[in-house]
Order: sequence, then structure tokens, then C-alpha cells
Amino acid sequence: MEKLFSLVSRVLFFGAFVLLGLALFEQASNAFGMTLLRGKYSSGRLMELSVVLLVFVITLLLRQIRDAQTGGRSM
Repeated sequence: MEKLFSLVSRVLFFGAFVLLGLALFEQASNAFGMTLLRGKYSSGRLMELSVVLLVFVITLLLRQIRDAQTGGRSM
């Protein structure tokens, strides 16, 4: 189960940074009058989605830390 949490955490972390990079690139392209996503998602919305993914990553990491400190016992 710990390997699954680790894998999910890494995938979400990578996805968050991809969304953040896409949001920054979209904002830069909007400054030049172009768009990448054709107005479906604004750069602010992409950053919000990135933060949501990072909150889940932080939750998974805190759960792993708690389990390591308690020796695997749940509350």
C-alpha cells in the first residue's frame, strides 16, 4: 500500500507541475495575443487545479509521515 501511495503522490506532483507550466506558458502566450487552450481554461484556473493536486500530495505525504512515526498503526 505504501508503494501505491508513493506512486500516486509522484504522479500527482508531476501533474501539478505540468499544469503550472502550462498555465505560465498560456499566460505568456496571452500577452502576445495568442492562446494555447482556445479559451477553455484560463491560466488562473490551471493554477487552481495545480494547487488542488499539490494539496492531495501534501496529504499523502503527511499520511506517510504519520504512519512511519506510529509504526504503521492507524488511529
